[in-house]
Amino acid sequence: MRTMREAGLVLIKALDAAVEAVRPGITTAELDKVFAAVLAEAGATSNFLGYYGFPATICTSVNEEVVHGIPGSRVLGEGDIISIDGGAVVNGWHSDSARTVIVGAADPEDQRLSDVTENAMWHGIAAAAKGRFVGDIGAAVDDYVSSVPGKPLGILEDYVGHGIGSEMHQAPDVLNYRTSHRGPKLKPGMCLAIEPMLVRGGIETKTLEDDWTVVTTDGARSCQWEHSVAIHEKGIWVLTAPDGGASRLAPLGVTPVPIP
Repeated sequence: MRTMREAGLVLIKALDAAVEAVRPGITTAELDKVFAAVLAEAGATSNFLGYYGFPATICTSVNEEVVHGIPGSRVLGEGDIISIDGGAVVNGWHSDSARTVIVGAADPEDQRLSDVTENAMWHGIAAAAKGRFVGDIGAAVDDYVSSVPGKPLGILEDYVGHGIGSEMHQAPDVLNYRTSHRGPKLKPGMCLAIEPMLVRGGIETKTLEDDWTVVTTDGARSCQWEHSVAIHEKGIWVLTAPDGGASRLAPLGVTPVPIP
């Protein structure tokens, strides 16, 4: 877990750099280069590049693109919403995290979408600390999203969180919605990537001809936030948050504990 924290700290710096570079006129390929340069400087490697043939170090999903967007010649414009999902590997141990950024002036509904998705992620992380089963995480995400006033937002069901460790994707699946399936017990030694994806419209999706990019079928805008979280004997620690998640978890009644 300590090495996963190292991978998480590298990933924080790489995502910071990519997010800071977002502006009207930049291409998604240029964002990928910014991210990759930070990994190289740190001596880390990408767990995305080459994964089942994926050609880049980050996924850049813009507007109606839900997940797995391939960086390329697409130029970001004022008001676009982009989710940047990336990972880093240090000495064979993985980290995975995603953030959403709105380019320039934000449509209030896009800002609401991003805020609700991020908050839902933190409610899921709090449930990882307080709950008994992996299914409690999805229930907490679902309950929070359902409680938010205003136009309902959809929670994607086709794409879920996952275990993480010596590989990027491991068991168990971490659902983002309430279900009768409780999943395995939450216990020390588990590391989970918690990543709700919300949309402003319907939850139906399709994959484009590149065999990677997933879009909403109705063209509605989407959003993803993700953190990797470690559960250990003394509590939880958010591996991909600078403070281990302390500032965002305190209002939810959780005090994260550094990995011993």
